[in-house]
Amino acid sequence: MIGKLKGLVDTIDDDGLILDVGGVGYLVAASARTLRALPPLGQATMLLIETHVREDAIKLYGFATPGERDWFRLLQNVQGVGAKVALGILGALSGDALATAIQHQDKVMLSRAPGVGPKLAARLVTELKDKAPVAGFVIGGDALASAEPSSKLPKAAEDAVLALTGLGYARPQAAAAVAKGLAALGPEAATAALIRAGLKELAQ
Repeated sequence: MIGKLKGLVDTIDDDGLILDVGGVGYLVAASARTLRALPPLGQATMLLIETHVREDAIKLYGFATPGERDWFRLLQNVQGVGAKVALGILGALSGDALATAIQHQDKVMLSRAPGVGPKLAARLVTELKDKAPVAGFVIGGDALASAEPSSKLPKAAEDAVLALTGLGYARPQAAAAVAKGLAALGPEAATAALIRAGLKELAQ
């Protein structure tokens, strides 16, 4: 399976790009947000890759950040959301905007994304309300990071997320649970306390 590609941007269209990796052109589908973040044609870039293997095709989906890739995976747990709709949602809404919409049950905001009607928007807020990360936090990378790019959560929170994922919880759920625990316990909370708070949150 392909997890990452680094190469030159060869061509870009509405749905994705061709990434030239050592003379081999990889066709990668991507959200409008990721496509807007690409450098000019001929310049080098790196994309995280989600590989979908089917009987008749292998499709590559590219992401500029780990957080966007995590959202892509999480969104597809909702009935009626395939890869195309997930990319449409990610192109229309940032991860933080998504988390806010889900927290506040804002179906109107979700309906702004292509392919999302009122029924699907309602399903998204219902099925993801306990799984999405807390607004103001993003998931992915080496740790949770606040919406402010220059600030990091305490190492204890990072370690708590790793501990919960080690117990078998998916990273988005673990990240959301730890973020809620951190908000309740404060920035000086110890790893053990955050793990307990996270487990309590996940058990609800």
